[in-house]
Amino acid sequence: MFRSARLKLTAWYLLSIMTISIVFSLLAYQGLRYEIRRDMHIQALRAMSGPRWFRDGNSDLSQFEFTPGFPFGRRFPTPPLAFDTELFEEAQRRLAMNLVTINIGIFIISGVAGYFLAGRALRPIEVMVDEQKRFVADASHELRTPLTAMRTEIEVTLRDKDPTAASMKQVLESNLEEIDKLQLLSDHLLTLGRLQNTASNGKFMEVNLTDVVEEALQNVRLLALEKNIKIHSNIENIALEADRDSLVKLFVIFMDNAIKYSYENGEVFITAKSVKNKAIISVKDLGAGIRASDLPYIFNRFYRADASRSKAVPGYGLGLSIAKSIIEMHNGKVDVKSSPEQGTTFTITLPLKH
Repeated sequence: MFRSARLKLTAWYLLSIMTISIVFSLLAYQGLRYEIRRDMHIQALRAMSGPRWFRDGNSDLSQFEFTPGFPFGRRFPTPPLAFDTELFEEAQRRLAMNLVTINIGIFIISGVAGYFLAGRALRPIEVMVDEQKRFVADASHELRTPLTAMRTEIEVTLRDKDPTAASMKQVLESNLEEIDKLQLLSDHLLTLGRLQNTASNGKFMEVNLTDVVEEALQNVRLLALEKNIKIHSNIENIALEADRDSLVKLFVIFMDNAIKYSYENGEVFITAKSVKNKAIISVKDLGAGIRASDLPYIFNRFYRADASRSKAVPGYGLGLSIAKSIIEMHNGKVDVKSSPEQGTTFTITLPLKH
């Protein structure tokens, strides 16, 4: 599809450029042809006028037109405006050939340049379409998994000729778990859609970073207690312009991620300081870490590093993608450092003024 669009766009580039080039060449040809004819007339006049003309035996003036002389009314012969017709035609041919050669060169150069520029122009669209296709495919896969599980359990239960109340209750509980997963996935997708709408990036106001982090800690405290993970926080008193709800969600995502991939009885560290009108927040865990080959892709939608470990950790691989969208919404940036079995550190930099 994009190859065809690229060729069509290149053809339009060529059509526009060659139309201008051909019109300009025709005008240039007419103008230069007139100048050549004029110059040859002048040269013919100079060659045929003067004493040399009469020395060559041209004493019979009856064949020439006479014009009034100046200033005493004398009449002088005016030589005929004759010039070398073959030379003029040869000059026309050379001029036409040069213009054709120039236009062929413009056509070739414009074709190559147009094809290159068309590719550059369509590249962002191609990337966006590829991302959409991948997103739809990944979302469909994630939606299909819980739906398939629910369908299988229901079909097995229906085949049972004498189901018990306990088995029915177990199926309903299992289906409820799958529904919770679907609801979580739909919530993440809605959040991504809202963050992508730059016209509704939330309400920016002055917030206290300590309060924001404390609210995020309250949201993940139960998960930390389940794994007996101790959270250490060292937050400076920093005020910044931000969307409070999005900022709370941002820190919940990073701390939730740190807790999930930490080992039992582990530790998580969150620090924040102000440096040159920027807030620098660091979230560090001492857990499983991320392989270097996975680091460039961890912010992609539905990407989950280390598939063997991902099976033991619930989620859809959308959290870090949402976090990156929130950071970009605040004109910030995020860096990550990680080593397998040595933990991961996310460093978020946010401007104090939006």
